[in-house]
Amino acid sequence: MFGLYDSSVRLMRRVFDSRIDDAPVLDATRHFPDAARFVANWQAIRAEALDVAANLRNIPRFHDIMREQADISANDARDWRMYIMKAYGVAFQRNLKRCPTLASIVEQSPDVLSASFSFLAPGKHIPPHHGPFRGILRGYLVLSMPLDANGNPAATLTVDGHAYGLHEGEFMLWDDTFEHEVLNASDQVRIVLLLDVRRRRMPFDMRILSNAVISIVRLGIRLRGEKIAV
Repeated sequence: MFGLYDSSVRLMRRVFDSRIDDAPVLDATRHFPDAARFVANWQAIRAEALDVAANLRNIPRFHDIMREQADISANDARDWRMYIMKAYGVAFQRNLKRCPTLASIVEQSPDVLSASFSFLAPGKHIPPHHGPFRGILRGYLVLSMPLDANGNPAATLTVDGHAYGLHEGEFMLWDDTFEHEVLNASDQVRIVLLLDVRRRRMPFDMRILSNAVISIVRLGIRLRGEKIAV
């Protein structure tokens, strides 16, 4: 089963790579203008994430939700937990109701297919990997960032060989089909909001293929939805 998943991912990547030639990190103003809404409300969203974090042990680890991701989620003894409120268009109302500010902004942003709080345990390393296909972009809003002794972000996101250390309230839009990894080199939990954003600037045939892929993934999520809702 995992072999079929990996083969499908590689095939999709080759098809999209042949038709799309964008940079690893993109200008959110151009590619996702709604990012401004999330940034403007980051402190309220942060408060909601911290409320969720009060019961952190009850939030599933990523590989509990997707066994196919065990190699990057269960690679060490440290947790990567995901509080999923929307996944490829499937809304998890019980989770969304706990986060009314975020739920309202997501509802106003039709290009947001997924929205999750990502809780990265102290010392956790998500090893280098690639996302499945280029029909979506990844939004990354920092909500709670540990700092090192020099006041710099202690958790870094490395995309295509470039390390990014973002402060709280900062947003980054990037293509997760490029190799990327994350390291929380601190003794505190790092919290970010992860968004999957529909890529609009694609050739027509790639938009059709992307919509088909999203529909298939959405069906799979509905079948395993009970693992996601907390």
